[in-house]
Amino acid sequence: MGGVVLVGTLKGIIIAIIVSLVALAYQVADPPVHVLGRKPGTNVFRPRSKEHPEDETFAGLLLLRPEGRIFFANAEQVAQKIRRLAQEVDANVVAIDLSAVLDIEYTALKMLTDGEKRQREQGRQLWLVGMNPHVLEMIQRSQMGKMLGREGMHFNLEIAVAKYLGEP
Repeated sequence: MGGVVLVGTLKGIIIAIIVSLVALAYQVADPPVHVLGRKPGTNVFRPRSKEHPEDETFAGLLLLRPEGRIFFANAEQVAQKIRRLAQEVDANVVAIDLSAVLDIEYTALKMLTDGEKRQREQGRQLWLVGMNPHVLEMIQRSQMGKMLGREGMHFNLEIAVAKYLGEP
């Protein structure tokens, strides 16, 4: 609106489009990666926050949820966030909930594969959780799928946490 007022209708609309594209590019290039906790007494997993200090965490298990499409422009950024979070917490298992990831491409798949190798070298397991059918198919056809096998992929966070806790 400011562009329309300052430079006229057509130029103002062009300015609005450019600003929108820059904002979209920023969002896509730096997607969030949330550390999750479980709402007590439920199967609801949500980003940890000061508003919900009562949310459950599990010693030795780090639950992460990246959001958005992961591709060549942001794969390294997502990888750095996951590495940093995994190093901050003394976790035996890093479970990445991919339910909020709609699409994954080769660069991101390579990033996950490299990350799994790094985690294994540091004595941690990497689990992938909650994949949509397209993402699951991509992972199963890749080296990552072979490395993880069925034991490293879970239908949802509730099942992954139960497995970690040794519950049937």
